[in-house]
Amino acid sequence: MRLAIDVMGGDKGPCALIEGAARAVVDHPGLELVLFGSRQQITAELLRLPRPLAAATSRLAIHDVTSSVAMTATAAWALRRGQSTSMAQMLRCVAQGDAQAGVSVGNTAALVALARRELGMLDGMSRPAISTAIPARRGRRCYLLDLGANVDSPPHRLVEFALMGAAMARQVDQIERPRVALLNVGAESTKGSLSVREADRLLRESAARLPFAYLGYAEGGDIFQGELDVIVCDGFAGNAVLKASEGLAGMLVERVQSAFASRFRGRLASWIARPILTHLKQELDPVRYNGASLLGLQGIVVKSHGGTQAEGFYYAIRRAMQEVDNSLPERLAKRWACYG
Repeated sequence: MRLAIDVMGGDKGPCALIEGAARAVVDHPGLELVLFGSRQQITAELLRLPRPLAAATSRLAIHDVTSSVAMTATAAWALRRGQSTSMAQMLRCVAQGDAQAGVSVGNTAALVALARRELGMLDGMSRPAISTAIPARRGRRCYLLDLGANVDSPPHRLVEFALMGAAMARQVDQIERPRVALLNVGAESTKGSLSVREADRLLRESAARLPFAYLGYAEGGDIFQGELDVIVCDGFAGNAVLKASEGLAGMLVERVQSAFASRFRGRLASWIARPILTHLKQELDPVRYNGASLLGLQGIVVKSHGGTQAEGFYYAIRRAMQEVDNSLPERLAKRWACYG
């Protein structure tokens, strides 16, 4: 498997990204990565890798690119002047079939705009949606979309997102008939924006031929209950929910650790409960869920947090690998064709 990696444009430079890429290559012997960015910077970071990761360099190719998309750049700037950036060239590599997927930590608006231009949309789909999985009760997870690619979405686009999310849940988690809902401020039919109410009407009218079970409206707390596989919303609400969830998860882990360490009995209990605490931290740690998919494109693109550390970027690469293994765009296209 060969992936294209944009290592420029993040909050902290390429250091953590290259370490995360090296870890992925070491853990997956069949993986090759093409790193798009400054050859000088990338080479310097490869030389700094710890000894256990040094063997990875033979499967980390460098594509020298001197320019990158700034985090403050607009989508319009990227489309007009970003053709020679590491992000655009990474996407072009995927579009030309030289890599099976692309991963970037860069500017979200620019990535969505450039990906749409370079890769194109699947037939019948108008805009990409950013989606990721959020841990829920009983070991389940819920796919939430959109997470920021489309701040304001009309009803037909919310229907598209429902189909995209259901396809993701079916292919990645092998859920035969995903349970899908629209995020709203209440369960009553009279509540919510006009777009959400109209999307609800469209989904109910099409219920008999939908490849998923549409369950109506969901509130914010329903995301974590384990009763739903996909929750659909516009990008503004989705991004706010995601960031709040990550902040809450981090605070809970920190509070639990502080409580155990505050007194001797707590430290003793912490030692006894260490396996449980370790498992809890792994389940809640947002790092393990880093990497959001741009669904609806004719290729696979994963967006990582701009400020991620090496471990988080490692999981973003794993997310891309999983989507390649599941041939996600092709499966999504088939689902949409059956609905359309």
